[in-house]
Amino acid sequence: MQTRPCPDAALRTLIVGAGEAGWALARDLLRVPEYGLAPVGFLDDNPSKVGNSMLPLLGDLSQAKFAVTTHAIQAVVVAIPGLPAERFQQIAAAGAAAGATVRYLPSFVAALRRDVVGGDLRALDVNRLIGRQEVHVVSAEARRTIAGRRVLVTGAGGSIGSELCRQVYGFGPSRLILLDHDESNLHRLQLELYGSAVNVDDVVISDIRDRTRLEQVFHELQPEVVFHAAAHKHLPILEHHPCEGVKSNVLGTDNLVHAAVESGVGRFILISTDKAADPISVLGATKRLAEMIVQARHAAPTVFAAVRFGNVLGGRDSLLDVQAEQLRTGVPVTVTHPDMTRFFMTIEEAAGLALEAARLATGGEVFVLDMGEPVRILDLVCKFAEQMHTEQPPIRFTGLRRGEKLHEALFSVDEERHATEHPRIQAAIPSWPSAETRVPQGLPGLYAAAEHNDADQVRSRLARLLPGFPVPAPLNRASAAASTEWPLVSAAPYPDDF
Repeated sequence: MQTRPCPDAALRTLIVGAGEAGWALARDLLRVPEYGLAPVGFLDDNPSKVGNSMLPLLGDLSQAKFAVTTHAIQAVVVAIPGLPAERFQQIAAAGAAAGATVRYLPSFVAALRRDVVGGDLRALDVNRLIGRQEVHVVSAEARRTIAGRRVLVTGAGGSIGSELCRQVYGFGPSRLILLDHDESNLHRLQLELYGSAVNVDDVVISDIRDRTRLEQVFHELQPEVVFHAAAHKHLPILEHHPCEGVKSNVLGTDNLVHAAVESGVGRFILISTDKAADPISVLGATKRLAEMIVQARHAAPTVFAAVRFGNVLGGRDSLLDVQAEQLRTGVPVTVTHPDMTRFFMTIEEAAGLALEAARLATGGEVFVLDMGEPVRILDLVCKFAEQMHTEQPPIRFTGLRRGEKLHEALFSVDEERHATEHPRIQAAIPSWPSAETRVPQGLPGLYAAAEHNDADQVRSRLARLLPGFPVPAPLNRASAAASTEWPLVSAAPYPDDF
């Protein structure tokens, strides 16, 4: 049966439920293309609800995975009020397995009180915001890397970690182990994935700073594939708490790598950030060291690799979350600098790329997605306001904060770009491959400084490990507390650390 052609900028959308709610939704999406969802057909368990030539009935709910794959669906909208949680989870898993976004239409009774049902599903035109086509990278090879294996995700309750879990769950692992130190986020994710909190053995409360606990977890559960998404990642906060950044992002990664090697993990994928390229922030420096710890293990039986992401749209406390709240409350939107640019990707892309990296990795790579051209933050704010159908907001420029760059880079000046077999993924290869092998020898001093909560010593140690990282010049603490500007001096490497 022929499905309806879609505008290039809209997501091909499957509507689950051909009842009144589904048809009302389809009507509104067809009438208002600005929602960014282009319906191509329905799924419904009642065969009497036959679509027309414009929107056919593509099968029943059990055929969700087949329909998503066959019709190149990019978004799935569930429009059956009161659909049991178990059925919804099955549909969500089928969509995730094909890289599709799954949305749930609110109660139809509540929707009837609105002029436009689709208004509850207003989708941003992501392509306009990020300046390129959104990439959905879910290949058959990536599925085979996951299917039937025991997979562990650290930071499972976070934005990236939870999306990784959704997509991994759809690939049919023999076991999906959710590890986080936040039990509330774990419980919420467990309910979302399974519809109930029944798989308690697959939920692990653990702090990645605790090596003994991690060794116990890895020994007992024997994961075969690990995605390491746990991290402190708020740049301005880590500038004021560098010791905590080291404890989680560096020591935590070191602990996990050790546990992975000792327990015979097959593949280990570190989630990193573009701020790790020539870092000037504590966040970037600690994530670069995490990358180097992974690279230094390239000869281990475990296949280690890292994936650098740009800024993520759709994550918890992401840029758009903050701006949406500012737009709702009418306060001026805060922008750091009128010329600041960033690379952007969606949370679905970020998770999909990590899955692709898992199957591409041979050992020691840092993978980077071709994220197109950087986007000016000010332009993104204006486009976002336009798509939210609000007036252009007043802008308040706050100025660059310590650790922030005006423009991010995806590759360090000391790295070479290498193509991979995936057309949208490159590998960052160090120009001097032996450099990272020395880094672990300099880590004990860094860990000791962090353990003693000596922020100045931690920054100095980071500068010794990463030439070019700025270290604060000595200054009076009282005056520093009253000022957000810290004088920075360049630091050369100190050979005594290695």
